[in-house]
Amino acid sequence: MVFAAATLWGTSATLARFVFRDHHVAALTVVELRLVIASILLWPWLALRNPSALRIAASDWRYFLVLGLFGVAAVQGTYYYSISRLGVGLSILIQYLASALIVLYGMARGRPPGTHTLLAVAAAVGGTALLVGGVDASALHARPLDWTAGFGSAVAFAFYIVYSKRGLARYQPETVLLYTFAIAGLFWSAVTPPWQIIRAGYSAELWLLFIAIGIGSTLLPFALFYAGLRRLRAEEAAILATLEPVVAVGSAALFLGEGLGGLQWSGAVLVLLATLRASRRAPDVAVTAERV
Repeated sequence: MVFAAATLWGTSATLARFVFRDHHVAALTVVELRLVIASILLWPWLALRNPSALRIAASDWRYFLVLGLFGVAAVQGTYYYSISRLGVGLSILIQYLASALIVLYGMARGRPPGTHTLLAVAAAVGGTALLVGGVDASALHARPLDWTAGFGSAVAFAFYIVYSKRGLARYQPETVLLYTFAIAGLFWSAVTPPWQIIRAGYSAELWLLFIAIGIGSTLLPFALFYAGLRRLRAEEAAILATLEPVVAVGSAALFLGEGLGGLQWSGAVLVLLATLRASRRAPDVAVTAERV
């Protein structure tokens, strides 16, 4: 499930780049629309198929607000802002330091990682560095705020994965997704009010692309990621998700003509080895989770 989520994230990155580059849509506008569209599609589906999933305890609203604002909204906003300032390659590399941060967090809580986890983290980070290539020249002149946002995306992604585990222990994945997407979408709509988006006069073709992004890069992959995260440890899910830049670079080479060099192929192999190694204990973890 996590592999499938990473594959969808990676392939949809090419679509998002197309929207940014050819249609000149602001990144935060796309962030807002993908969250709102996913929420609008998910709510009636749950209302018809599983109404009980719409109910949450009053005492849990604080949890959903924290996860929606400091998890979903923060991850999306800092990552896309980082792309606009530091470039795609460096932003991907920084965000996928999240797997190392999660391991360090576990160590701080008295859970030393196994050898296979440490090797997987090293291979994932090193492979991603080779895969995304050199630092964008614009990053050399970036402001401290830009670097803060870049590293903030890694912190936010690590927090999102770890903190999501609490909600998934009590609620179904689609319940957590619906309310956190809605909260994050409302937050970004305060930054870019809906009437500004309506006044932009986007074409019907572009709205179809927005819907495709809302489904293919948001609703489906996040649902799959959560389904896998329920059965895996946080660090394992984070390492498995590093398959995303491999798919993103590969799809860009296939559809946008951006070829892969020797170092990038080496990086792809390292990331794939990391994900395979991280998944070695996945069946045991799943069995243990089911027993608990």
